[in-house]
Amino acid sequence: MDLTRRRFLATPVVLGSAVASSAWLAALAAETAPMPNLSTWEAVRAQFALDPALAHFASFFISSHPAPVRDAIEAWRRAMDRNPFHVIDGGLFEDEAHNIPLQVQATIAHYLGGRAEDVALTRSTTEGLALIYHGLQLRPGDEMLVTTHDHFSHHVSAQYAAERTGASLRKVPLYDDAKDASVDSLVANLLKGIGPKTRTVGLTWVHSSTGMRLPIREMAQALKAKHPDVLLILDGVHGIGAVDETIATIGADYVSAGTHKWMFGPRGTAIAWSTADGWARLRPLIPSFSEWESYYAWTEDRPIKGPTNASRMAPGGFHAYEHQWAVKAAFDMHEAMGKARVAQRIHALNTQLKDALAGHPKIHVHTPHAPELSAGLVAFEIAGMKPEDVVKRLGEQNIVASTSPYAVVYARLAPSLVNTPAEVDRAAAAVRSLAG
Repeated sequence: MDLTRRRFLATPVVLGSAVASSAWLAALAAETAPMPNLSTWEAVRAQFALDPALAHFASFFISSHPAPVRDAIEAWRRAMDRNPFHVIDGGLFEDEAHNIPLQVQATIAHYLGGRAEDVALTRSTTEGLALIYHGLQLRPGDEMLVTTHDHFSHHVSAQYAAERTGASLRKVPLYDDAKDASVDSLVANLLKGIGPKTRTVGLTWVHSSTGMRLPIREMAQALKAKHPDVLLILDGVHGIGAVDETIATIGADYVSAGTHKWMFGPRGTAIAWSTADGWARLRPLIPSFSEWESYYAWTEDRPIKGPTNASRMAPGGFHAYEHQWAVKAAFDMHEAMGKARVAQRIHALNTQLKDALAGHPKIHVHTPHAPELSAGLVAFEIAGMKPEDVVKRLGEQNIVASTSPYAVVYARLAPSLVNTPAEVDRAAAAVRSLAG
């Protein structure tokens, strides 16, 4: 009898007092609180257990779990603690109608504007970038292009891939000062950097160094019009959850984005996205627990058949599933708030801050004022003060700020959904007071 693991697990099973998968899923849903009314920003802020004595302007670094996410994590944790084998084994290896990762991928795909089968569940932007860069079948003589503005994780993922494959890596600037950049100048500088051997371009959607938001759709269109075979790899972590954009159609070939920042997802959760053609170009690095062909090939001692897909690229091994599966609640929360409404609120608060800092002779705001070139971060300098001292002095006033972890360091304030206009005014007044 040909009884595969999948067919076996698709059959209702009773293990002691455990119930069949459909029943425990129903039980899990019953003990998970419904999505609250998020029609006001006061109601949204009430979902976070942040210290009320502090004004939190560094939430983009790593998120406080809002109530819907906390509730989902706890519901999964309780279920796993009661019967870890049944919940995890069933959740991972059930038929498609009950497979939990597929349900999570479907929710994420709806937000991205794409297909569930094109979403790979990862644990960080860094992990996703490494999987993509090392999955590319590069050769000696190929060139990878990145910008001078990308994060350590992006640069080093590409560097390691270059060292392993014999390809070369080159960095180009897109601007001197972000506040002076324009859509046209960014597009022109990108195209100017492309060489005859360039095979990949790495971009970062929102630069956590300066607050610059690249016009990715326009840049991708220009790139593909002149260099259709050059692959665009996007670090999207500070755009997803903060910008009203359809990621699946933005023009990137690959997107890696943590969901534990602006999306308010559980810590240690992220996604990687590509099309079927994009995934097919890659070679997997880590054995997957999400793709059956790989498992069948192993059991039958034969080569793996068919093209690489998102499931084959998703890292296997046992993870913190109470977090990974609870990421669905974060995307559900954003759907409930409304992508456009969230982006408008973040834009309004950040514009308020930039306006309040503008014009002071000792304050240099590096983040562009134009909404199409900025998102949720405001990077600035105070003449005569080290950025770390600015952050320390703001902290003494219970204002949580941060510095940019780059060779050139700026102070940063990041108004988000956890902040109020009054807090933004207070933070701006504190910065102006420090500047004298």
